[in-house]
Amino acid sequence: MAQTVLVIEDEVHILELLRYNLEAAGYNVVTSENGKEGLEKCFEVRPDLVILDLMLPDVDGLEICKILKRSEDTKNIPIIMLTAKSEEFDKVLGLELGADDYITKPFSVRELLARIKAVLRRSQQTEEEKEEIIKFGDIVIDTGKHVVYKKGKVLELTLKEFELLKLLSQNMGKVLTRDYLLDKVWGYEYAGETRTVDVHIRHLRKKIEDDDKSPVYIETVRGIGYKLKG
Repeated sequence: MAQTVLVIEDEVHILELLRYNLEAAGYNVVTSENGKEGLEKCFEVRPDLVILDLMLPDVDGLEICKILKRSEDTKNIPIIMLTAKSEEFDKVLGLELGADDYITKPFSVRELLARIKAVLRRSQQTEEEKEEIIKFGDIVIDTGKHVVYKKGKVLELTLKEFELLKLLSQNMGKVLTRDYLLDKVWGYEYAGETRTVDVHIRHLRKKIEDDDKSPVYIETVRGIGYKLKG
């Protein structure tokens, strides 16, 4: 059965280019030229993947990304962001908000199709992973339900924060480099953009540690990366 891709893009020529090439690659394609309609279509259609332009005339792409990742109905739908900007800030911010990938305009259609395949494959692998309960200290991770508890209370984690914590917990005591974490959680290496890992670790510490300034669980290994202590 063909997978469905929702494209939210206000530039008509790019929208049509994407529609033509995605349909030629075997995907069902749903399109929208503005953010408000795009959001409505996403909740209505529940696509397998969203291609989301950063600069839209009404609601911008970052706000849409935030809304989709906060909703139980859409938080696991992968998002690839399109941006005409190449500043590191935009890329990192998009990833922090839960986007799975980004591509900068002008882009190669072949590269975008390869990115779509990779993101969908990772998304499928995540869904098919063996369910397990991981416990350390006062933290419990239920990988099947994608829920983390601290002292019996549910923690509100983003999808990327959850994946990062799960990966660290599955490698308890091992030092994982920033590049490794970026590659495993975001799918491939974002050269020179490991700062997003540091930001996610900072957010995670605020949620799982009693005192994020004196962390007990997530240890920074200077110049290398991070490790989780049980």
